[in-house]
Amino acid sequence: MTSAPHATSTTPTLYSFRRCPYAMRARMALGYCGVTVNTVEVSLKAKPPEMLEHSPKGTVPVLVLQENVLEQSLDIMRWALAQHDPDDWSMIGNDEAQRLIAELIEENDSRFKPDLDRYKYSVRYPEHPQEAYRSQGEHFLRRLDDLLASRAFLIADRLTLADIAIAPFIRQFCSVDADWFWQSPYPHLQRWLGCFLDSELFVAAMAKR
Repeated sequence: MTSAPHATSTTPTLYSFRRCPYAMRARMALGYCGVTVNTVEVSLKAKPPEMLEHSPKGTVPVLVLQENVLEQSLDIMRWALAQHDPDDWSMIGNDEAQRLIAELIEENDSRFKPDLDRYKYSVRYPEHPQEAYRSQGEHFLRRLDDLLASRAFLIADRLTLADIAIAPFIRQFCSVDADWFWQSPYPHLQRWLGCFLDSELFVAAMAKR
């Protein structure tokens, strides 16, 4: 993925925010598939009027294509893989793998993400101490660690859509208290996250523009 100097009016425009995990996974999928996009880094305090015209909901990522607008990160990822998926992140033809990919992403987005938000922003949720919210999030950490005990990545011994869709959220969970995370009883998850953070794909997606 590039902010191409020769981008034309037909070049897709990606509205993004560097630290947003949803935008992160969209950028990585676009970078992987090799589609050139014009990336616009959004200030959340001053959102571009052009973005709001295309997507009034006002959240990133948003991918503006010539024919339509994609407003959800998973839709952007799936669109990218439909353009080019050289390493078969989609696991085409493997129904069981596709089922597990969908199940893990659903658990991440619908159940783990709220736990992550309460853990990260615990001052906004004074009903319980921060450790209680962390403990809730650990249910998902344990599941991932168990999966990674027998293979290098979440679904197979190679990257799939599940790894790229979920890793930015585990990174964010880790960043709340990195000392705790790297000493926690999840060695396989730690190894997996470390590989992700060192990967060329992640480093390229996080480059400041």
